[in-house]
Amino acid sequence: MTDPLAENFVGVGLREPHLDFFRSHPNAASWLEIHSENYFTPDSHRHQSLLAIREQTEISCHGIGLSLGSVSNVSQFHLNQLKSLIDVIDPMFISDHLSWSEFGGHYYNDLLPLPYTEEALKIFCRNVEQVQDALKQNILIENPSSYLRFEHSQIPEWQFLAEVQSRTDCRLLLDLNNVHVSCFNHNYEPQQYLSAIDPSTVDEIHLAGFTKKPLDKGEIWIDTHNQPVSDEVWSLYSNWVNQHGPIATLIEWDTDIPEPQILLDEASKAQSLLAQLPHLKQRA
Repeated sequence: MTDPLAENFVGVGLREPHLDFFRSHPNAASWLEIHSENYFTPDSHRHQSLLAIREQTEISCHGIGLSLGSVSNVSQFHLNQLKSLIDVIDPMFISDHLSWSEFGGHYYNDLLPLPYTEEALKIFCRNVEQVQDALKQNILIENPSSYLRFEHSQIPEWQFLAEVQSRTDCRLLLDLNNVHVSCFNHNYEPQQYLSAIDPSTVDEIHLAGFTKKPLDKGEIWIDTHNQPVSDEVWSLYSNWVNQHGPIATLIEWDTDIPEPQILLDEASKAQSLLAQLPHLKQRA
């Protein structure tokens, strides 16, 4: 596998409207991230397009369907499909979320929050280990955005996430937009969250935009991924990389998808921030 950081640290999310663009512009982005489940059908047009893109560009597999927080074991059928995709494209990262989305065979179109309890921690770690054993490699777990919390949660989210990493030896995908959104919704300080994350366990960062929604009892922030990265999230990112060094970074944009150049412009902003880091200046 090629070192994803050898020349450029910043990629963009690959969405279906952009398949033809990135197939015909193989050097437009240094790497691309897919939602794994969209490419499980080998004879589909999108799968064939992905194979063509992969010949020139590194790919990361970002999952939304393993439902690692579900009480039941991970679906073996889903896991087999994921493994088949991985075997074909050899991704630079494999990731999923600190969430659940399945119960009793019913799948929900949301990444639902966990109660942060010891019981939930054991279940989540069991499922992560099941996936890592099947894939024979470590996966990345992403911190969620959330809009409610369980009254019986006993562990702060950042501590829960760190404990998952410690117990399973998984890696972390730090979504700074999710940190920003969740901390506002639950009245936490982003620095309280980020200071609890061991930077040596983080392999990737996500950056995205969000929406502010007014409600009768106040405002809620929603991780909509439908606009540019906010100034506040850029500030969190700048602070993180200045403290901890360059890291593989992804620009996400999932709804109201713009022209590819909009994503690439956002990626250029991130790359410009990284280029100011001392040892990257020396390399240049």
